[in-house]
Amino acid sequence: MITDALPWLLQPTLPTVIIRTVLVIFCAGIIGYDRNVHGANAGLRTHILVCLGAMLAMTTGQYAYLYYGSVDPTRIGAQVVSGIGFLGAGSIIMTHDNRVQGLTTAAGLWASACIGLAIGIGFYEGAIIGTVAVFFTERVMRRLSKSIVESHSRHRDHRKENE
Repeated sequence: MITDALPWLLQPTLPTVIIRTVLVIFCAGIIGYDRNVHGANAGLRTHILVCLGAMLAMTTGQYAYLYYGSVDPTRIGAQVVSGIGFLGAGSIIMTHDNRVQGLTTAAGLWASACIGLAIGIGFYEGAIIGTVAVFFTERVMRRLSKSIVESHSRHRDHRKENE
């Protein structure tokens, strides 16, 4: 693990916060950029801000624990996980033809917040692996999902023609 080789990365110091911020911009930037390319409601800046806020919340919890003692460092992070639901809910809309849009955007925002929490506590490997997994899901699985929907539509249309 990175922190085994560089244990100072676990401490909420100025150099570590700078490294964490750069990692947040990189990880959330990858996800947000992909969402921008596909015209999603929440793109590059939104994903970075969500991830950055979550990282700062977790780092603040860690800082409070280390310097003030007897404070649960995960309490602030737990509030991020529940609070991000309100932001995600704001990105979900019902279209005029009763289709729901924005669920993937909301899920991406929630995942970005969790990536920020991981970075904020120093779980860099988890954050990087999570970023790759979210990007894979957004990019590769989008194609698979469209393929499944198109196949289902063709099958349904073929059944109607034979009735």
